[in-house]
Amino acid sequence: MDEIEPPEDEATGVVSRLMGLDVGDRRIGIAVSDLLGLTAQPVLTLMRTNRREDLKSLKRLARKYGCGQIVVGNPLYMSGDQSPQAAKTQAFAEILRQETGLPVHLWDERLTTTEAHRHLHAAGRSGSEHRPVIDQVAAVLILQSFLDARRAGEKPPVH
Repeated sequence: MDEIEPPEDEATGVVSRLMGLDVGDRRIGIAVSDLLGLTAQPVLTLMRTNRREDLKSLKRLARKYGCGQIVVGNPLYMSGDQSPQAAKTQAFAEILRQETGLPVHLWDERLTTTEAHRHLHAAGRSGSEHRPVIDQVAAVLILQSFLDARRAGEKPPVH
């Protein structure tokens, strides 16, 4: 059986977790990986206030969880074309990269919210119980998809 190598920062060689984000206009769902980079777990939903405070909170959480990279869901249209929300998300990802100094990966998030609703229904949660956690579940799905693709040998783009 192959030994699983933990994710390392390519520049420093330091083992670190990854943070996954589902960025919306009102909320940001946040997930983190385990140290081996195998699984994603929900952390919290950040209610957005202003960009400065949002970035401050994300930097604090990245430090708290020892995250060395950030994966941001990129909300493309089903056709793969850029949506207006994708342009806003990409701009936020670039500012996040500048502010944290961490590599930021944009990752296709098409259908993650739909899939998140399915997961919550399967877990027995009613529709009214989805709002507080839907963004966290979407962040988990985005990050897990990234981790799975990386483990399969796919080289993710860095923003």
